[in-house]
Amino acid sequence: MTTSSPRRLVIAALGVIGASVMGLTFAAEPASPKPTPGAAREITWDDLVPQDWDPMKEIGATDPGQLKDGDPRAAALMKKMQAAFDNAPVNPAMDGAQVKIPGYIVPLEQKKAGEITEFLLVPYFGACIHTPPPPANQILHVHPAKAAKFRSMDAVWVVGTLKAARSNSGMGVAGYRMEAQSVTAYTAPASAK
Repeated sequence: MTTSSPRRLVIAALGVIGASVMGLTFAAEPASPKPTPGAAREITWDDLVPQDWDPMKEIGATDPGQLKDGDPRAAALMKKMQAAFDNAPVNPAMDGAQVKIPGYIVPLEQKKAGEITEFLLVPYFGACIHTPPPPANQILHVHPAKAAKFRSMDAVWVVGTLKAARSNSGMGVAGYRMEAQSVTAYTAPASAK
C-alpha cells in the first residue's frame, strides 16, 4: 500500500516484521473535496489513526532488524507489538462518520461460496492471514447490508457509517465497526490512473 506519512510507514513496517507482504497496493488517492451533506467522504487509512499515537513509544526502542529468528527477544518483541496493536486507539473524530474507504476482504462469515455476510477490511494484502494483524485502528469489522460476492483478499471499496467499537474475531482485533451500505470492486481513482 502506498504510504502517505512516516507514521504510516512505521505502522506498515511493524505489521510485517518477520514476514513478506505481497500483492496489490492501492494507488495514492488525492484529498477528496468536502462531500455534499449526507454523502460519504472518501478517506484513507491514515484518517483512522489518532495523530498523537506512536506505536514505537509503547513497543520500545528494540531494533527488530538486529534480531534473528529463534532469538527469545524477537518473540518478546512480537508479543509486545501485538499487545500494542490490539490496544491501538481509534480516532474519535471518525466515530459516526459516513465514509468510503478501499481495503482488502478477510471473510468471517459466508452464506455460501462467494456470499460474504461479515468480514474484516484491512489496508494491505495478506493482513490477518499471512502476517501478524495490523493495529486495531487499521481493521474494520464490516457487516454489509447484503451479502458481498467477493473472495478472500479481493480489493474493494466499502461505503458506510463507522462506529468506534472494538471486537476480536480471532483473525484480529478491529477498532471500528461498519454497517456497510455498499461493497464494490476496487478501481483506482481516475486521477491515479
